[in-house]
Amino acid sequence: MTIGGREAVQRRTRETLASVLAAGNRRRVLALRLVIFLLLLVAAQIHDGALHAGSHWFILGGYAASSVWLILAERRRDGGRLSWISTLLDAALAAYVVIEHMMAGTKGPSDAGDMVSWLPAFLLLLQTGLTLRIAQTAVFAGLVSGAWGLVLALGVVWPDLAPFAPALRLSHQTFGLLAFSAAGLFVIDGVARLRRALGEALRLEQERAQLARFVPAGIDLVTPDGHTPLRFRNAALLALDIRGFSSLTRFWGGSAVAGWLLDIRATAQGAISRQGGIVDKYIGDGVLALFLDGSPEAQARAALACAREIRRRVSEDNRRRVEQGLPALHVTAALHTGEVLVGVFDDGHRAEFTVLGPAMNALARIERRAKRENLDLAVSKRFARLLDPAAPPGRRLPRRDGEDDCPDVVALDPAPGQADPVAARQTCPS
Repeated sequence: MTIGGREAVQRRTRETLASVLAAGNRRRVLALRLVIFLLLLVAAQIHDGALHAGSHWFILGGYAASSVWLILAERRRDGGRLSWISTLLDAALAAYVVIEHMMAGTKGPSDAGDMVSWLPAFLLLLQTGLTLRIAQTAVFAGLVSGAWGLVLALGVVWPDLAPFAPALRLSHQTFGLLAFSAAGLFVIDGVARLRRALGEALRLEQERAQLARFVPAGIDLVTPDGHTPLRFRNAALLALDIRGFSSLTRFWGGSAVAGWLLDIRATAQGAISRQGGIVDKYIGDGVLALFLDGSPEAQARAALACAREIRRRVSEDNRRRVEQGLPALHVTAALHTGEVLVGVFDDGHRAEFTVLGPAMNALARIERRAKRENLDLAVSKRFARLLDPAAPPGRRLPRRDGEDDCPDVVALDPAPGQADPVAARQTCPS
């Protein structure tokens, strides 16, 4: 995964986070606003104040009407703009309830009216924080704290200024303001932490989903700053190569040969996927694949079935190619088995699926030997031992000088009905 790919993932993460936060938002906001409405309704009934008679009911009705309008409008308008409108309305309501109570006065030190007037501010603060929008939460807390503090300062500096009540208690209201400001800081910090955690979780999930397009679940991810859980595991390995590809390119030209190469890759990819294998990489005109599922015997059977299917489909294509005056393609498949390290290696700039281990080196040597012998299908002796007794007969190739590091190679005959007479009549380009 390149840096540009990471930026795309981060952008999709932000978009996904916004959609996740918006999911089911209307019902949640409506329920919370209903709680606030009922709280204000009860407060209007139990609290006597000089200003409650008209304005309190006016504000209560306006809050209810605006809540219904916001819920209905969110279905057909920009949700981000409406959320800001909702935040500003909530801040205005919370500030009004606190200030109106301060100006109305209290019955005494034990009056519970102060707590009732503070509660909407705290509840609306939590409601705004639950949207996980840091800017809006900070604006709400700042507006309410600013209005609260400003009116409290005016009441202290000019206590005789109407309509401040003579019963205004500085210590009690100061404590309420400080408590709300501290709660606002805690909520903002919590929102920031939660957003980072959710964003990271979504980013990792999106990267995992993106990697899942190429590799199955269970493949280890290796990063520079993370734990490396790589472990050796047995795998059946397949190397596929087009014999004489360089000669074909020189004679027919790169444009024509490129299309043939893509056809071979598509054929190989389909066969590998159907047998539960993984394409490691494409190297020029070659394909590297591995099979990890099941026991070593099951892996070997899947790899052999894949090689047979590729050969059958290439043979069918060769008949059509010859009829069109095109050359037949000769494909060599080399099979081996052994323990390898398999993982997605991410250095912070690029993530790449990689297979490591001596078995991969041995596979390359088997493939070179098979191409020199013009073989369609060659397997290592270790691989042949894992096959069923009904496997196609094979012949062991004599070891040549300088091949001490190459495993014993067995040439397998084609499966019944898979002989390719078209390819057999044509000379393989050198």
